[in-house]
Amino acid sequence: MARQARNGSARRIANRLVGAAVRVGLGPRGTCLMTVAGRTSGVPRTTPVILVRHDGSSWLVAPYGEVAWVRNVRSAGSVTVRRGRRVDAFTAEEVGVDSAAPVLRAYLREVPFVRPFVEARPDDDLEVYKAIAPRHPVFRLS
Repeated sequence: MARQARNGSARRIANRLVGAAVRVGLGPRGTCLMTVAGRTSGVPRTTPVILVRHDGSSWLVAPYGEVAWVRNVRSAGSVTVRRGRRVDAFTAEEVGVDSAAPVLRAYLREVPFVRPFVEARPDDDLEVYKAIAPRHPVFRLS
C-alpha cells in the first residue's frame, strides 16, 4: 500500500526552499511554480510541481492524490507555470484513465522520490496504472 503524503512542517519548508530556487531559475529539472486561483476564495495559490513531457505535451500529475491544488485546477481550468523569469499560461484539462496511465508511468520513471506514494512500480504494465489513475489525477496543459 502506498504511503499517505502529509503536508507537515518539513514538507512546507522544502516547498519554500524549492520555490525560492525555481523563482530564480534553479532547482530540479522540470520543477516549476504553478499558480491557480483558489476554488472558493479566488486568491492565487502557488505550489511547486514537476511537469512531465510525454507525447509532445506537458502534463501535471498529482502523485499525492486529490490535494488542494488538484481541486483548484479542476475548478479554474487554467494555470500559470513559472520557472525563473519565464511565465506561461495554460488551459488544464483532466484526462481519463486511458490517457493518464502512460503519463503516470512516465512521471514515476522521471520522478523517483514520489514512488512511495503511488501504488505502482515504474516497470508495471499500463493495466496497473489504469487501475490507480483515478487516485492520481493527471492534467494535459495546452
